[in-house]
Amino acid sequence: MGPHPAVAAIRLAVRRALHDILDDYGRTPGRAPDERPSSPLVLAACSGGADSMALASALAFEAPRLGLRAGGVTVDHGLQAGSDQRAADVVLRLRELGLDPVESVAVSVGRDGGPEAAARDARYAALDAAAERHGAAAVLLGHTRDDQAETVLLGLARGSGIRSLSGMAAVSGAGGRYRRPFLQLDRQTARKACMVQSLSVWDDPHNADPAYTRSRLRHEGLPALEKALGKGVVGALARTAQLSRDDADALDAWAGRAAAGVRDADGNLECAGLRALPPAVRRRVLRRAAIEAGAPAGSLFARHIEEVDRLITGWRGQGAINLPGRVVARRQGGRLVIRQG
Repeated sequence: MGPHPAVAAIRLAVRRALHDILDDYGRTPGRAPDERPSSPLVLAACSGGADSMALASALAFEAPRLGLRAGGVTVDHGLQAGSDQRAADVVLRLRELGLDPVESVAVSVGRDGGPEAAARDARYAALDAAAERHGAAAVLLGHTRDDQAETVLLGLARGSGIRSLSGMAAVSGAGGRYRRPFLQLDRQTARKACMVQSLSVWDDPHNADPAYTRSRLRHEGLPALEKALGKGVVGALARTAQLSRDDADALDAWAGRAAAGVRDADGNLECAGLRALPPAVRRRVLRRAAIEAGAPAGSLFARHIEEVDRLITGWRGQGAINLPGRVVARRQGGRLVIRQG
């Protein structure tokens, strides 16, 4: 008898992600182990929750069958009493699954961007450092289709444009470090896989705390939408993410080509050339120019780009536009100059 359907689905998703990692590193799963100069290491980022425990279990099962080493890392955000003991418990559970190396990393969470964004920034910095420290080929993350739907709705609420609606990428980070194999699987599948395997899971109380935006969306917003529109809302939002990502990637590529054609010999942008571009392409060119000048991408919002865009489309002799990172955009003699002031 084969594994439970939930376990089979989880393992298949992880197996596909590992095959992609092998392909990216120029390896084929059928090659004999002694022909491989080394076995790449793949880490599972694990909070101890159902999604990440299902991920770690599937990684422990699938990785050896493909000649890969499997490890794990848990991040202690220090935001709750006893978080260090929780992290130690997760380390023990990961080792019991056969993962090696396994470590817990404590971080200090700042305040920039709000508590959720600050915790996310600290977490990814810790995962980046762990991947570098262990020479990991990739880090697997347990984000599910439900997480993707929540991300799309949060992007819609911010009014940040099509890139924000594209949600989380299956592959992201420097060199494709982060892999999200569960974006087509729902949260209940991961929880069921843990239950039938008798995997102990930890439910983070922050996930049910209405003080956090994502928690309110998860427990109030999405259920209300499903009640009004039907049970297909989560799947529809996940499909929206993929379609939006395809569109955003195409527009980004177009903007990259267009940027070279609207720069003068000094590297400034020609206003006439910018004005001739479609708005979606022009704003991408402006955003890229602002980031290249030193504006932090995470602090550069749609309203900033709209103000700069008015220097092109609504020129009335207005003054310079101040952007994050002490970057200033001003129009000078038919040219748009964007630089740190």
